[in-house]
Amino acid sequence: MRITLAVASLIVLASPMSLQAQSPTSAEPFKVGTFDVQGAPTVGIVLRDSLVVELDAANTALEMDSSYPAIPMPADMLELIGRYEYGLKPRMYEIVNELVASGRLDADNRPDFVHDVGDVDTLPPIMYPGKILNAAVNFYTHVNETGTPEERAAAQRQRVENRGVPYLFLKPSRGAVIGDGDPVVIPYGRDRTDWEVELGTVIGRAAKYVSAADAQDYIFGYMVSLDISDRGGRPPGGAPFTSDWFVGKGHDSFAPQGPWIVPKEFYGDPMERLHQTLSVDGEQMQEGQAGDMIHSLYELIEYASSIITLYPGDVINNGTSGGVGMGTAVRGEQRFLQPGEEIVATIEGIGTLTLPVVAGEEPGPGSGARLPPLSTILE
Repeated sequence: MRITLAVASLIVLASPMSLQAQSPTSAEPFKVGTFDVQGAPTVGIVLRDSLVVELDAANTALEMDSSYPAIPMPADMLELIGRYEYGLKPRMYEIVNELVASGRLDADNRPDFVHDVGDVDTLPPIMYPGKILNAAVNFYTHVNETGTPEERAAAQRQRVENRGVPYLFLKPSRGAVIGDGDPVVIPYGRDRTDWEVELGTVIGRAAKYVSAADAQDYIFGYMVSLDISDRGGRPPGGAPFTSDWFVGKGHDSFAPQGPWIVPKEFYGDPMERLHQTLSVDGEQMQEGQAGDMIHSLYELIEYASSIITLYPGDVINNGTSGGVGMGTAVRGEQRFLQPGEEIVATIEGIGTLTLPVVAGEEPGPGSGARLPPLSTILE
């Protein structure tokens, strides 16, 4: 990290709450993301969902005014998240306030470090999360989507009566994580690739044995996330296991995230306002709201932190609603992704991920230990 000794001492001695009390307010709400600027991943502030401000360059310009003390900027999003409540947030507010007050966001007055969002490539906001935890079957409408109406109703009643504790599984990070506009790759020989739109909650502070009541204090912000899934399963024989979550969830490109992160102070309580939708080639497949969730986002954090320490930049996905491809409840039949289609996933108040779907390349010869085409499993 590029942190001077003086700044490091400040971070150690100050609490998030005391620093928050010193923070100015921001003239406009903003989001944060990672963008390709002249071939390099660059952390940026997103304003009005249309402008990207290079954080480092904007801070350098601000510090030309001697009334602003020098503060080192984060090298990447992980560092930004870890330092946000420890002195970085007020500086980011100051940058936004200066740009707004000086009119430097106007089209004819913009500095070189302010870009139209369409003029830069949007990368995954976090490159890359230390861990991604996904909630399995955490919406009542996603319970037993392949059953008859009577079976679904019975299964949902059972979950209402006996919620139990959440079910979380780990999803790979680097390799699986992609950003807005990147292709979702259908693995070669696998033709049951499915979609799930989810709220991605980004952890802001180290958390261990955090209660649901205190969980909001440990959140940095929110982004759109997808849990792309391979429903084809593993071949029979060998290890005596009937399910394989690595096969189902772990392929390259199966963890789209972005397009940016909304700091929590600009979004509000997800359990009051969450509205997430997903369409494939213009046909809406999913629509979910917080009231359909079995375990709240805060209960997921309590459960996860009772097992493993959560660190800044870790991601917890809240689960998905009914309407996935393997389900028959919404469309009456199963429907999986096809090459050439386009996924559009939106969470109101956060943003939209648009992802083309492509076919994976055929691999060369192997020893027979790799995942086989689905057609050979079904023979």
